[in-house]
Amino acid sequence: MAWFKRKEPKIEKKVKIPEGLWVKCENCKEIIYRKELENNFKVCPKCNYHFRISARERISLLTDNGSFKELDSELRSPDPLGFKDTLPYKERLQENEKKSGIKEAAIYGDAKINGKDIVIAVLDFSFMGGSMGTVVGEKVTRAAERAIERKLPLVVVSSSGGARMQEGMFSLMQMAKTSQAIGRLKESRLLYISVLADPTFGGVTASFAMLGDIIIAEPRSLIGFAGPRVIQETIKQQLPEGFQRAEFLLEHGMVDIVVDRKELKNTVAKIIDILISSHQDYSETDGKK
Repeated sequence: MAWFKRKEPKIEKKVKIPEGLWVKCENCKEIIYRKELENNFKVCPKCNYHFRISARERISLLTDNGSFKELDSELRSPDPLGFKDTLPYKERLQENEKKSGIKEAAIYGDAKINGKDIVIAVLDFSFMGGSMGTVVGEKVTRAAERAIERKLPLVVVSSSGGARMQEGMFSLMQMAKTSQAIGRLKESRLLYISVLADPTFGGVTASFAMLGDIIIAEPRSLIGFAGPRVIQETIKQQLPEGFQRAEFLLEHGMVDIVVDRKELKNTVAKIIDILISSHQDYSETDGKK
């Protein structure tokens, strides 16, 4: 009889969702449509968390379309110490080059921001944590020298864990080298804008990153020399809430302004426009203003 017949359960077909369509925010844990995130400059639309972006993405965001001309792209780090940890240093460099798509942790060149000529250098955290080895130091130095040669403002965007241990003292020497280059830039009375992205630490913070005439930080960026855990264990005290975040540094006079990523290009362009115009007016009156 029909009512004794066993009914086969209906199997619902699972809809396959292609991988990579959604991203989980590291701050508020909300799930965000990747396209929406990209259209919002990789800033979470729910909590305004600024995702880390590559040097290429940063240059595309900051400079006029097609204006960036990279210089010294062939430079690669040597292996002065023949260093080896879990991997030989040369292999680690090759691994990071494949992963990040760039040959070193810094890119620099000529560009325009809202029609204004500048020299720009950008560090990329995806290449060995944006660590400063000899090539990063050399590129930042050459960017400063290029700005002096062309009498242009210099913009440097930092995102780094600090000095590169695989190059030992050669890495630490870059702190003095880059600082001297920025000093020569200032002697030439040229504008230097430093932009601090998440995170900016160690030897980069202790050298060129904090020497800007104007220091800009992205919201909630971690900025410091040693990490908060190291500091807390050293001084044996509870650190203030928000310690080493961009907003904390703004309150304590370590940075000049905290700017959302979507406003960063126009802010940098406005600063250049105001300060360059003021400098020109001052020079034309032989400093009498």
